[in-house]
Amino acid sequence: MTKANPAWSLPDDLLGRIAARAPGYDAENAFCADDLAELRAAGYLRIGVPVEQGGSGFGLAATARVQRELARAAPATALGLGMHQVWVQAARAVSARGGAFLQSVTDHAAHDRLLAFGVSEPGNDAVLFDSTTVAEPDGAGGHRFTGTKVSTSLAPAWDVLSVFGKDESGPEPRLVHGFVLRSDGDVEHLDDWDTLGMRATQSRTTLLHGVHVPAERIVRTLPVGPNQDPLVFGVFAAFELLVASVYVGIATRAVDLAVEAVRARTARDGTPRSQDPDVRRAIADATGAVDAVDLQIGSLARSVDELDDLGARWFPLLVGTKARAVDTAQHVVDEAMRVVGGSAYRAGSELARLSRDVRAGQYHPSSRDSAARTIAASVLGPLG
Repeated sequence: MTKANPAWSLPDDLLGRIAARAPGYDAENAFCADDLAELRAAGYLRIGVPVEQGGSGFGLAATARVQRELARAAPATALGLGMHQVWVQAARAVSARGGAFLQSVTDHAAHDRLLAFGVSEPGNDAVLFDSTTVAEPDGAGGHRFTGTKVSTSLAPAWDVLSVFGKDESGPEPRLVHGFVLRSDGDVEHLDDWDTLGMRATQSRTTLLHGVHVPAERIVRTLPVGPNQDPLVFGVFAAFELLVASVYVGIATRAVDLAVEAVRARTARDGTPRSQDPDVRRAIADATGAVDAVDLQIGSLARSVDELDDLGARWFPLLVGTKARAVDTAQHVVDEAMRVVGGSAYRAGSELARLSRDVRAGQYHPSSRDSAARTIAASVLGPLG
């Protein structure tokens, strides 16, 4: 892999504007369109693209740091646009391990085209290992996809949407992965994103009405069921760690807000609230908890970048890190709310918004229960 360009970063003034817009997007349940426009102009969509293709050459560890900082300003923007970065880093992981089948992903990102996921389906707990979407072969190597996808982030703005479905026309069912262009048509987004938090992602339900993906945009066909194909590994590693980074960003911002609040307040006797031993202990514990999961994410992301061979340990480590990051972030935000007091409970406070956004983490794969099953199987063996 080529060396990264360390000069790229999120400018402070841009982060300030993004942070200022976040309350409005949340209140209006609107997509973060202006954030996307400014970030695209700043080169954000290309940070994981190789330098020779006009990008910054960032690997997963560097991208995770960017996502954490963006989430400190605007969690929903970071989560939604992070789906683009998941695809870019998946392509990078595949390329680093000798595969070329996701080169089109890198090419799209190099041209500032926004990539999104059409993977999640209602009632499909198998996620990448099975599909309720029908992938009907066209006889020329392409497929027509018909089905329903949920939580399709970036629904109003994507240029390229990944889709996958099940082809049952042969002797054994196969899972078919491909990419749809916005110009293809036959893709409908419902205006149904009305959630407690993470509202600016606009992760709407998507209906695939027999959308045609030609052979040149079919990137992989895999068997049904768990496997460690490079596509699965690349997507899984990038998704788990970049999503985890967003929640670390939320927790970091919650600590910042708690520190600002206690420094500005005094008790009746004039003692600064920052001198209260209970407050100091709560903030110290929260800071230590955030540091711990942040270091876990960074270490595992570097292992992906450096092609470490962790074998069967990969999936337990990835799901465990994501689950711990989400649980830690929720605990830290709750502690920040408690330390700050009643003002944090006002609907317009930033901490109140963070307390809603952070709760979305439990619904992203892998859930706490799914992670526990994976980890248990890795040490106790599969259920009989």
